[in-house]
Amino acid sequence: MNNKNKVILVLEDERPLLEAIKLKLEKNNFEVVTVRSVEQAKQYVYELEKVDGIWLDHYLIGKESGLDFVAWCKEDDNTKCKNVPIFVVSNTASSDKVSTYMSLGAKKYFIKSNHRLDEIISEIKESLSGDSNI
Repeated sequence: MNNKNKVILVLEDERPLLEAIKLKLEKNNFEVVTVRSVEQAKQYVYELEKVDGIWLDHYLIGKESGLDFVAWCKEDDNTKCKNVPIFVVSNTASSDKVSTYMSLGAKKYFIKSNHRLDEIISEIKESLSGDSNI
């Protein structure tokens, strides 16, 4: 599959992990935009021509969390990310938190310690094959 024109927005607060994710996605031929806060992410969603998928951590820099971003994306008809698959990749996984993300419209919830980056990227590639969202 060719991902050359697929754009992934990565929201992650840990810089070393953010860089590792970006490199791995680029090696898989994705275009990658990285941000560390919900505020930055909202700005990019409006500025980018398209976003095909979103990689989202729960804890981010600033006042808002990943849950706030998903709620904004999926509940506001004016956002360009309403129909974009969101892949939550987090260190925390209480059943309430996972359930809330999924009920808001997240596509998949990964626990960082249970999955290698390659596994997550493979699932994202499979999910996005043939999709064009924004």
